Amino acid sequence: MNIAFDAKRAFHNFRGLGNYSRDLIRMLQEHKVGHLYLFNPQKRKFLGVKIDENTTEITPQSFFWRQLKSLWRSLKITAIAKKLPIDIYHGLSGEIPKGIAQHLPTVVTIHDLIFMRYPQWYSYFDRKIHYKKFLYAAQNAQHIIAISEQTKRDIITYLGVPEEKITVVYQGCHKAFKNTYTSEEKTAIRQKYRLPERFVLNVGAIESRKNALEIVKAIEPLEDISLILVGKPTQYYEEIKAYCEAHNLSERVQLLSGVSMEDLAIIYQLATVFCYPSVFEGFGIPIIEALFSKTPVITSKGSCFPEAGGAHSIYVNLDRAATEIREAIVNITTDEALRNQMITEGYHYAQRFTDEAVFQELMKVYKQVLGDRSQVLGLACEGAGG
Repeated sequence: MNIAFDAKRAFHNFRGLGNYSRDLIRMLQEHKVGHLYLFNPQKRKFLGVKIDENTTEITPQSFFWRQLKSLWRSLKITAIAKKLPIDIYHGLSGEIPKGIAQHLPTVVTIHDLIFMRYPQWYSYFDRKIHYKKFLYAAQNAQHIIAISEQTKRDIITYLGVPEEKITVVYQGCHKAFKNTYTSEEKTAIRQKYRLPERFVLNVGAIESRKNALEIVKAIEPLEDISLILVGKPTQYYEEIKAYCEAHNLSERVQLLSGVSMEDLAIIYQLATVFCYPSVFEGFGIPIIEALFSKTPVITSKGSCFPEAGGAHSIYVNLDRAATEIREAIVNITTDEALRNQMITEGYHYAQRFTDEAVFQELMKVYKQVLGDRSQVLGLACEGAGG
């Protein structure tokens, strides 16, 4: 089975969409499913994407298309793909090139529709562009992969797609989070980043909807607990810094940026608690990373979070976020039986997000789409023959 991908985010995005793309490509490479064609609008040497004998990277060749990378993605990829021995085209981030579905069996992954659910977080222009791309992909792709039941419901509600056209295939996470690290490796990382003995960990974009400030407020009276944020500094982080300075918390709140995946995996395993009080997500991969790391999880009620966290994570009401996070931290750090149960059951729940589980569900979608396409072509031939 030869599969083509819009690999822009695999090469250029270092957050959720990029991680999803890279992990999916890696899984297919490891299972040797066939040849993979990675359409990349801008050449980049990036070790996170492996180019092996069964993988071809395709980039714009002429000066014209190198200058018009967005147009190359939306218009030129179809013309190139038609000439290649491709069985399936998979758009990994909510969009597909114009006309691709008329020539190839086409799948698109939609991660979330937050721009429709919470339009106030996006500019008018961004909302219109996103809507146009997502609607075209949803209407024209043969099948849609949603990364959670929450996203599936949103696709049905906001894009008017019939339920039978959508399959939920959960994301996995990087293999670094599934490794066991030695005490020497953990000590080295604790020293490298000057990590305190007990800390709450939060990973991801530092934005207001992620609510990291509520974690700061939660730990304020807990003098032996610190907070480690892993992400890039943002305007919202400046708000967090200002609060810390005003409340004498600067020594207990630390921001880490540019952390490698392997270092991050060890930081997860060193953390006392992982806390993710986001308003809304398509799925919430950091929760999965924490479960694989055997670190207790505190996250928000609602949205996709129970899908990611399972029955033994702790869920808080965001209208009482700081108070309920504080209570959860105290319970986890003082009740050894509770902590052990959260670790054991959380790790057990995470097994549904292993590479093998995700791969099997993905292949079911690909085979279904190929079968549906063959059936349609067969009917068309019968009609022509009659």
